[in-house]
Amino acid sequence: AALVRQGFIGCSPLHPSVAISIRSLAVYRQSHRVCPRLSIQAEVRKLCHLHNVPYHRYLADQYSIAYDVYLEVLHRVHNRLEHALGHDEPDWRLKNACPACFYKLEDETPLKFSFLCQMDGNNSLKRTDANVIRKYPERLDSRGPRTDYWLSPEEVDKFKDEVKAKSGAEDDEDYDDDWEDLPETDPVSTCIDRWRNAGPEQRKKMFALFDESGIFLAACRHGTVLLICDMIRSGELAKYPLATVNKILDVHGSDIACGFDIGCAFEKTLAKSSLSPKVKDLRLRMVVGSFHGHAHNRGCQLGWHPLYVPGIGRADLEGCERVFSSSNALAPGTRHASKFHRHQAVEEHFAFWDADKYANLSTLLANHYREALKIVGERMEELSALKAGLGIDDDSEFEGFLRQERLYLSNLKKEPPEEALRFEYLEALDNAAKLRCANLLCLYTGFCLFASSMSLNEARGQLNRLQSIPAGDDMRAKLLDTIKTLERQLGIEQRWEESSSQYITAKAKVAERNYRKALDALERLVVQRLFELTKLNMSGTGASTALQRRSDTIKRALQHYNMQAAQLNPPRPTLTWKQIVDYTFIAEFDLLHLSREDIRDYRWAQPAVREATVKYLELQRAQEEIARLNVEIRRLRTAIHDEQSHVAETLGRLTRDDLPLATELMKRWHLRLAVNKIHSQRLDRVEAWSGFSG
Repeated sequence: AALVRQGFIGCSPLHPSVAISIRSLAVYRQSHRVCPRLSIQAEVRKLCHLHNVPYHRYLADQYSIAYDVYLEVLHRVHNRLEHALGHDEPDWRLKNACPACFYKLEDETPLKFSFLCQMDGNNSLKRTDANVIRKYPERLDSRGPRTDYWLSPEEVDKFKDEVKAKSGAEDDEDYDDDWEDLPETDPVSTCIDRWRNAGPEQRKKMFALFDESGIFLAACRHGTVLLICDMIRSGELAKYPLATVNKILDVHGSDIACGFDIGCAFEKTLAKSSLSPKVKDLRLRMVVGSFHGHAHNRGCQLGWHPLYVPGIGRADLEGCERVFSSSNALAPGTRHASKFHRHQAVEEHFAFWDADKYANLSTLLANHYREALKIVGERMEELSALKAGLGIDDDSEFEGFLRQERLYLSNLKKEPPEEALRFEYLEALDNAAKLRCANLLCLYTGFCLFASSMSLNEARGQLNRLQSIPAGDDMRAKLLDTIKTLERQLGIEQRWEESSSQYITAKAKVAERNYRKALDALERLVVQRLFELTKLNMSGTGASTALQRRSDTIKRALQHYNMQAAQLNPPRPTLTWKQIVDYTFIAEFDLLHLSREDIRDYRWAQPAVREATVKYLELQRAQEEIARLNVEIRRLRTAIHDEQSHVAETLGRLTRDDLPLATELMKRWHLRLAVNKIHSQRLDRVEAWSGFSG
């Protein structure tokens, strides 16, 4: 206590010989919050240089001990303040994390979705298992997380058996890519097959080197972090989003829209889980984030992309990527930390992140309002011109175009079984003809064997070919048996000849089948390229090298696609390398899949109509965004007013009963008051805009 009164914290509980100044610890805390890469070791090295003393490892250990004590003191003071303010009720932080989302007013305009959230996993914050990489076992530490950000492993493991892992040979395969080359069925099945974190549970393995393999979190649409859970010795298993959704539904209730990069597939998981009745009763709506949505199947986009979901507004629901872009900087300092110190660092980081998000909240609302007003003005003018040119009188026609496209895509199935049998029959006929030609060639060569002046080695080669004729005859006999079986199944009375109309038609369909396969392969590679492009601004990931290597593969796939496209009748459009590298939306590929029905004559598939439909949807979402922002601005302004009254009342009470605590509250309130003043001024400017309608 004597040391603390002098402004120091000792590095041992009894008889300390070394102490660290509280001011130094406070400076490091703020520096680490704004620069998470700054480690304690780097801070101590800096202090050593400032004081002209040599650095020793034990100095960093001593500083770490004092810093833990300092944070513990701050945490206990914070808990006392929360109790004084009445903020210590269960889930109070989760219920009040973002005033724009959760400070609901009695007479406000009802919204289709009560609030919008987003969730995702990230494996940057892995922590190594000390028992695996060190000679000695990890020292026991009974300290746990200090805050209610975390969902406990027990809460998460309630859902560990909700999705059963499938057994099979694929367990041993290596799934390096988020997108895999698998046949298309329905849109959601395609996403389940192609996205790594939507795939079977046994794919989501993690090296035994790591104890915690990352974090899974949920945030509101403004970026405030709501919940975090550790991914323990696994990839992104279904139990993490299931536990997160369960908690959000329990606390926030009905009519929630939740963005997830595999929201389409996860909706199926929810429907099969124990949460299904709760999800239906509370009308949870899963959505796929804007960026990830453009890498999904077109049919999936029409159901889950934010542009096509009424009520979402202009929210991209990709905020978790922005959260992770900041928290990734914590990784170097937490990779080899203890469990407690990792939790402590993560909590400190996200507490500061949330405070920063609150400080920027009015800026975010103002920017979104400005963008929405601009889009409404531009799209109304553009849409009027397009509607006049296309002869569209009523906006309901755009909804009809979307229904027609959804109906068309829902009717696309895997190739019919009879058609698959016809392809198999055609392949068997071709193989039998090739074997017959090979055998005839060998016989002809045998007749000429002794009539020519062959060398001994050439003669031996010809004799070996002649000896292979019986084996070829056996294969041809088996093929003929297969052909007869297929003819019975297909009801073919007369065998197809190369000149027959059935043979020619089937050959054309095979060419189109090969074209679609080539297009699928090209599409898969371009999607992988898009994923790599998102990482190019992250240092040390090796994404640039991977992209350069992938480009050669894309070029080969592009050549194969162009060759298959040219063989169709009529030939399909070929693609150039420039078109490929400029692609940003994978849905552009889907309209090249002309499959069994040519859609080019459908009105909804015409480029001008599609452009007008997109502009109509953008106008609708922008108008919804303005309606939501009008509500959120009013919530924020009211929350600021009510908070000021509540804190003033609490300060008066604490000044009488607990002056030191009142002093600490006043100190913290000064910053909040300054931030709220900026919010009020900025909201005043927004409300003065000519287009403001709140």
